[in-house]
Amino acid sequence: MQSSTLSDVLERVLDKGVVIAGDIKVKLVDIELLSIQIRLVICSVDKAKEMGMDWWVNNPVFSSQAAQPQLESTLSRIDARLAKLEAALPAERA
Repeated sequence: MQSSTLSDVLERVLDKGVVIAGDIKVKLVDIELLSIQIRLVICSVDKAKEMGMDWWVNNPVFSSQAAQPQLESTLSRIDARLAKLEAALPAERA
């Protein structure tokens, strides 16, 4: 019989991945009131990317690089508005 430590089990789970799936349905007199589908994937980041799950890469909450295009767009709009306001000022105030 082979004994595994917690770190061995955790390493194996993160390397291979685990999927936990479940459905919850609430019915009242054969009328479905609520249906919830739960899908949980536990794996390492490398394994998730290998499976094509990389939603956090483009999510601004999780990645500072994802917000960069939006920030650049906002800054260019501000620059354009500032230039327009400066052009509208009389020449003697500038």
